[in-house]
Amino acid sequence: MLFNKPYDVLCQFTDDDDRSTLKDYIDIAGVYAAGRLDRDSEGLLLLTDDGKLQHRISDPKFKQPKTYWVQVEGEIDDQALIKLRKGIQLKDGKTRPAQAKKMPPPEALWPRQPPIRERKNIPTSWLQLTITEGKNRQVRRMTAAVGFPTLRLIRYKIGRWSLNDIPPGQYMLLELADS
Repeated sequence: MLFNKPYDVLCQFTDDDDRSTLKDYIDIAGVYAAGRLDRDSEGLLLLTDDGKLQHRISDPKFKQPKTYWVQVEGEIDDQALIKLRKGIQLKDGKTRPAQAKKMPPPEALWPRQPPIRERKNIPTSWLQLTITEGKNRQVRRMTAAVGFPTLRLIRYKIGRWSLNDIPPGQYMLLELADS
């Protein structure tokens, strides 16, 4: 299942604090998230009823590339992109090199609720970042480390699967002949 997770939704089916969860959007029993996406991030989340497939998608040793569209505060520059491509030293170790490039704002992007905070005197820019690991809040920490805090984070692609035209809060079911 390809699910476009909206902002402020937890990647689990239950919550003791009555926050929005997958249960509010997915009415299919027996599926589980293959990996996680932070509550304040949006985009592609894969769910499956196949334990082996779930493991292959989420286990870092399989190095599934994950592509993000990242809106950052400021005009991202070549120096920052080069640093991202080489890997960033974070408190919990150096990240693997990322594929990083500046991009125009994504076409037909849905509005986020609530909207991002914007400052009148500080521009924003977008980059496409592809990583092959999943440290906690890694993309946000990487962009902050090069001086461009993340304002909006959308996971667009995991391995061969992408959001394509799946609206926020909606999902697409796929049958895989060989998982």
